[in-house]
Amino acid sequence: MKEKVLQAFDKLAADYERNVDTSGGHNAFYERPAMMKLLPADLTGLHVLDAGCAAGWYTGQFVERGAQVTAIDLSPEMAEACRRRVGDKATILNCDLSQPLPFEDEAFDLIVSSLTLHYLKDWAPTFQEFRRILKPGGSLQFSVHHPFMDYKQFDRPDYFAHELLTEVWNKKESGPVEVSFYRRSMMAIVNATADYFTLDRMVEAQPSKEFIDLPEASNWYSRWYERLMTEPWFLIVKARK
Repeated sequence: MKEKVLQAFDKLAADYERNVDTSGGHNAFYERPAMMKLLPADLTGLHVLDAGCAAGWYTGQFVERGAQVTAIDLSPEMAEACRRRVGDKATILNCDLSQPLPFEDEAFDLIVSSLTLHYLKDWAPTFQEFRRILKPGGSLQFSVHHPFMDYKQFDRPDYFAHELLTEVWNKKESGPVEVSFYRRSMMAIVNATADYFTLDRMVEAQPSKEFIDLPEASNWYSRWYERLMTEPWFLIVKARK
């Protein structure tokens, strides 16, 4: 599975850098506004880990808000795209979130992981590492596929199944790319998080109206706004150590 994810996102890196970060509706106009709304406007002096940084959109946001940022990704191509975005303003590393992380205990005030954890079969080793490297009172915030979306979109017979799904993404730069990920029930997501952290908040994201008049968002909103107001696509969880 790791090799499949690595190959897929190496291929997708150019799309994330050139298109997804600015015009990919589910990312640019849906998940990201919902995630950023939950984060402090001022991160000055805080040590932040961008866990699954992709092409570095979040990394850049954290740098602008004053954080000392470390960004990690499994894909070397994504890490390079992140470097092109932020230069030497952040530390950028290739890391596998399913393995021990190369950081000292209690190194970070905040860990943010955007649409990454559903590529991992087992969250326990990752959350154990996140807990180790978070400072006491530090926060973890992550987004994943909403269980309702996976269950309905893929017409699965068993909501409670923990299973691998595959779909093909057709992107402007890469063409068709096969992407695989794991689906979980809401109970599994909540309990896996609560095993290591104290839950603060869950958000079943809805699209923000402030983006509806943007020229680059208008086509996406016309197709998706009403649907996403009634059928959540992503889930955001905020927790603390």
